[in-house]
Amino acid sequence: MRAPGASPAAATAHAQVSWWGSAWPRVKEHKIVQWTVAYVAFAFVALHGATLFSDALEWPHAIVRLVTFLLILGLPIVPILAWYHGVRALKRVSGSELMIIALLLVIGGSLLWLLPHPTAERARTETPSPLAAINPKPEPTEIAFNPPPHSIAVLPFVNMSGDPKEDYFSDGISEELLNALSRLNDLQVVARTSSFSFKGQNVDVATIAHKLNVGAILEGSVRRAGSTVRITAQLINTVTGFHLWSETYDRPFTDILKVQTEVATAVAQQLEIKLAGDESTKFEVGGTKNPEAYDAYLRAQRLAQEAVGEPGNRAVLAAVDQAIALDPNYAAAHVIRATMLSNLAFSRNTDIARGLCEQALASAEQAVALAPDFGDAHAVLARVRDQCFLDKFSAAAEMDRALALAPGSAYVQRDVAVFASLLGHFEPALIAAQRAISLDPQNFLSYRFEAVTYFNARRYSEALAALQHAQALHPGSPDLNHMLFSILFDSGQAEKARQLCEAPSTPLNEDYRHFCLALVYHALGRQGDAEHELEQFKMLDGDGSAYFYSDIYAQWGDAPAALQWLSKAERLRVSGLSELKVEPLLDPIRNEPQFKALLARMKFPP
Repeated sequence: MRAPGASPAAATAHAQVSWWGSAWPRVKEHKIVQWTVAYVAFAFVALHGATLFSDALEWPHAIVRLVTFLLILGLPIVPILAWYHGVRALKRVSGSELMIIALLLVIGGSLLWLLPHPTAERARTETPSPLAAINPKPEPTEIAFNPPPHSIAVLPFVNMSGDPKEDYFSDGISEELLNALSRLNDLQVVARTSSFSFKGQNVDVATIAHKLNVGAILEGSVRRAGSTVRITAQLINTVTGFHLWSETYDRPFTDILKVQTEVATAVAQQLEIKLAGDESTKFEVGGTKNPEAYDAYLRAQRLAQEAVGEPGNRAVLAAVDQAIALDPNYAAAHVIRATMLSNLAFSRNTDIARGLCEQALASAEQAVALAPDFGDAHAVLARVRDQCFLDKFSAAAEMDRALALAPGSAYVQRDVAVFASLLGHFEPALIAAQRAISLDPQNFLSYRFEAVTYFNARRYSEALAALQHAQALHPGSPDLNHMLFSILFDSGQAEKARQLCEAPSTPLNEDYRHFCLALVYHALGRQGDAEHELEQFKMLDGDGSAYFYSDIYAQWGDAPAALQWLSKAERLRVSGLSELKVEPLLDPIRNEPQFKALLARMKFPP
């Protein structure tokens, strides 16, 4: 009964104060409550601290949830443990005291559960890229571990000299062993990009074997000191984990080429590859007997792996020219020279490009003349004749020869895939593309070339899937975004293509962005904007992009202009004409007599 004149609210407040005042002094004496309060405080601080540092730790969502669950699980356990360890006063705990303990548990659990979790916080604060919605990138496909009986990866040998500048030498030894073994038709050898992708990482042999799907791994070390070289090599069976073979070679530097042959021969024998007759001579095809020339070649090879733009290609040329000066009969060096010259030709104006193409052709033909059984030499000759001179017939013969000599080369298989698809031979092209993936699964180019092959076959959904794998391995590539635009636009997704090309965050070459927008603006009914983009494109590239202008005009429905620019592209021998037979953008003018006549003059092999 409340006092006269007191309001109901005042009476309630007085009752709450009295209840708390009588219960709290007794509650403080109980270790159950003390332990509970301490634990709630600890759990709150622990999870809050993890939240603050989560961006640096980058914890997976599942781990954060697990930690939270364990902390909450401890809430009822702590009072029980306190009682179990001798807190007998539990018998004298009143109902009000039990209510306080329950209230502490509920409040503590709620605070822990409602505390923002690191992964959830990142999800709220990170703004998704428009490109991510257009093209979500999956993780690279994990290959099932079912290695072929005769399959091997050559890992980069460790540089034991203590001088990082000598990495080119240890890496070069590894790559030359890889190349030598890949010339054996009965042995499947993982390509350089994939086998070297683990360099500098603390990854165990079993994990590497599963990622590359190989039955054996060759690893080792190289130490060069003055005029002597020590090479240690060991071969591991990745299925059993046992060492099959190991050897250490201490030789003068002048014997380095002999050592490579010995190592390759020993590996082949351990893998039970029969070396009939003079088959072991394949290890030295295209090589040199001059150790100084070999050293210069290894330097050029290292530079070629890192070459970007004209300065990079020029640096490779300088190094490989030194190797050729020391040994003019070094076929492998001529292959690198032809490759660099053809790369330079594609980035220059027409007059200079023609001269570079002539030099590239001379080097490629020299490589074939010096080493007729060298698959890489035939492959580079095919590329130069096709892209520089639009000579499809000669290129096809060289490509066939390269494939026969080097079926285990991912480089050759990728070239075959694109070349065959440009001829409209899609089934053999896809076989070659998928073979390249099995030989070089960690190289984005393998998936890119598969995407090109599907694209040329007008199988756009499969092309997009292959491209996504390429982007997962090599994000931020303008070239892959160019390919993505083609897939989106040619499959009728003009609005998504517009989003891709307009987004400043999308890596694209400037001239290609204008090309892209000239097409999508027309498709979306914005002809004035499309014409502006075409003018910007022409100002940047001039007549050098005549083939691309014909694509735009064909899509605009202006057949005379499209055919006029195709005629100019033919006079300039623009490399894009190699795509004439399968290019989807030219479909609107494909039945024009002038187009059919041009296609006949191109002499695509049947």
